[in-house]
Amino acid sequence: MSAPAGTPVGLSQGSHTRGGVGESTLRPDGTLKVTGEFAYASDLWHEDMLWGCTLRSPHAHAEIRSIDVSEALAQPGVHAVLTYDDLPCEVRHYGLEIQDTPALAQGRVRYHGEPVALVAADHPETARRAAAKIRVDYAELPVVTDEASATAEDAPLLHPGREDHHAGHVPHPNIVHRQPIIRGDVAAARERADVIVTGEYEVGMQDQAFLGPESGLAVPAEDGGVDLYIATQWLHSDLRQIAPVLGLPEEKVRMTLSGVGGAFGGREDLSMQIHACLLALRTGRPVKMVYNRFESFFGHVHRHPAKLHYEHGATRDGKITHMACRIVLDGGAYASSSPAVVGNASSLSAGPYVIDNVDIEAIALYTNNPPCGAMRGFGAVQACFAYEAQMDRLAAELDMDPVEFRQLNAMSQGAVMPTGQEVDAPAPVAELLRRVKAMPMPPEKQWEAAGEAVDVRELPGGLSNTTHGEGVVRGVGYAVGIKNVGFSEGFDDYSTARVRLEVVGGEPVAVVHTAMAEVGQGGITVHAQIARTELGVARVIIDPADTRVGSAGSTSASRQTYVTGGAVKHTCEAVREKVLELGRARFGTYHPAWATAELLLEGGKVVTDGGEVLADLAEVLQDEAVDIEREWRHRPTVAFDRHTGQGDGHVQYSFAAHRAVVEVDTELGMVKVIELACAQDVGKAVNPLSVAGQIQGGTTQGLGLALMEEIVVDPETAKVRNPSFTDYLIPTILDTPSIPVDVLELADEHAPYGLRGVGEAPTLSSTPAVVAAIRQATGLALNRVPVRPEHLTGT
Repeated sequence: MSAPAGTPVGLSQGSHTRGGVGESTLRPDGTLKVTGEFAYASDLWHEDMLWGCTLRSPHAHAEIRSIDVSEALAQPGVHAVLTYDDLPCEVRHYGLEIQDTPALAQGRVRYHGEPVALVAADHPETARRAAAKIRVDYAELPVVTDEASATAEDAPLLHPGREDHHAGHVPHPNIVHRQPIIRGDVAAARERADVIVTGEYEVGMQDQAFLGPESGLAVPAEDGGVDLYIATQWLHSDLRQIAPVLGLPEEKVRMTLSGVGGAFGGREDLSMQIHACLLALRTGRPVKMVYNRFESFFGHVHRHPAKLHYEHGATRDGKITHMACRIVLDGGAYASSSPAVVGNASSLSAGPYVIDNVDIEAIALYTNNPPCGAMRGFGAVQACFAYEAQMDRLAAELDMDPVEFRQLNAMSQGAVMPTGQEVDAPAPVAELLRRVKAMPMPPEKQWEAAGEAVDVRELPGGLSNTTHGEGVVRGVGYAVGIKNVGFSEGFDDYSTARVRLEVVGGEPVAVVHTAMAEVGQGGITVHAQIARTELGVARVIIDPADTRVGSAGSTSASRQTYVTGGAVKHTCEAVREKVLELGRARFGTYHPAWATAELLLEGGKVVTDGGEVLADLAEVLQDEAVDIEREWRHRPTVAFDRHTGQGDGHVQYSFAAHRAVVEVDTELGMVKVIELACAQDVGKAVNPLSVAGQIQGGTTQGLGLALMEEIVVDPETAKVRNPSFTDYLIPTILDTPSIPVDVLELADEHAPYGLRGVGEAPTLSSTPAVVAAIRQATGLALNRVPVRPEHLTGT
């Protein structure tokens, strides 16, 4: 049975320690970041370092006939030029799940911007000029850009001759992965339906658009290894991929996390990690690489663009009878995390609704478009846009209120997912919808009121001064989404923490060491809160993340507070027991409470459950530090059946609902989002201030997908048209609306402190809520995001 709302499951030790779990503690890196003093990876420096540069392909698909590096090598200041033939060992490919990505292009290039050669020089401009002098003879090949061209009988194969563990259940070599989910009897349910709606939907390719570009510094070591300082999301995954290509054992590739300027999934894959290390080992000098903004658009994966076909049926009283859908995700030239994205898209494609009869298929393609992989929401974003549009269409067909229709079909605890997995924790979908609908509406504006001065910043078009209220129509839309938390489908999802408790200057201090990548989510704050709570000490030091400690997994999938937070909690508990063991050995014979009472650590002291102080921690520890490293795993998952999609594939589910209020200039096609209210269940708000920030940040990223963010790829050449922030637009402060947040805390008894992952769920439902509001204002179907002005004006 789950705990009641607000109950912090497992919160028993040190609960009164200031700055512990449940308090809004400030981030230690916050002031440094807002004042510009924080050291990001691009600020790294070594006194004798060289600069690395990458030569990238100008074509999306071409044979490499020859590469001439002689002119580049002859340029003064150049220390090395490397191509595929210079790689040091037989292992020359890497990849998150499938090792299909060459460290440098081998024989052909498969996407616009693929790395072909590397240069190391004593100045970044020298390196760039030398790279421009490398002569590559290309013979262009036909491009594969969509499902039709990828699966045609005469389609060129993106990876001919390569076998992988997905090949047995995909119908074509240009399909990376396929996941069907079959449950119930859709054909019979279709006969019972009083209304059936179908829809074709499309989601554009979104970029993570993190503000700190890819950067790192590789330093060769005396033992023949290399020390890499890098901005990444997953140190140990990087290590697993880097070491074999370098021909080094993992212990000789030492990695330390450098300051990360945002990630959102874009740093899960390698960028220049291998390249910087290759150049450093070749030259014997430290090598720094920093992408400029243009190169960054080519240097990391993006969100999968998707085409989705949906069918829903319902009875006249509003109960959904069935759902059938087909989701096609464009994975681009290399696999990256496409198989996992397919698993998420398919297993979450029905949304947070009870639907007993489903027929689902999701696939990911190999194409010559830019590689796609992890981005906040990871497959669930694309599905949510489609199924929420379907919910509005069904409600309209049945002449029902769209919120009430959703509530009628909403899942709750005990519901069964299309995969057959029971939702065994609170699933307050109907309540979240009720809460978000009940929030006060923003006031209506009377734009034409006599004598009223119009602030153009509050109008569609903003400071472009395109309208003063003429033709402006308000719309309101709702959406709700479901997102899994943590890695799924049998992945060994664990984390490691090392905790040291010692006395420094007479005061107990806890030192927490993990390999968690702090990418802006506030994990370092959470770890300190957990240590204060479990060990009852005021002072907590967070050691830099590196590979000297065991893996913490990726900072993605909303998993770090759950999994690495769980590891810190688990290790702190072991440290606490060791401290009490030492105390009993030293003082137990003098005080019976040591043996009979429930002992706690609180405020640097050992106390009984009745509050009696038995000893200072400094007395217990004396000169002896307690230092423990432990792994922690959540409950296991299983892989989905390759034919039916059945299986307990996910650890935990999170839910968020949004109400969007927009104003649309119907003549010019301009949209102003006035408000994006959100209600979300977080299980336990470990740091309420950070929780609100995560919800507001995810909401804003979903707004960007709804209205402006898309990497535009030429359908004929597969070349990227807009690799800059001049042409790729992201929401600014002037685009970001008021985002009131209603946080619900229904504890998940399976999770540390009852918490849920927070960061991704609001990214799902904010996009369809904005588009639903625009539909209500305009009466247009709007089956594609981002919505552009021409979609609203017909021009």
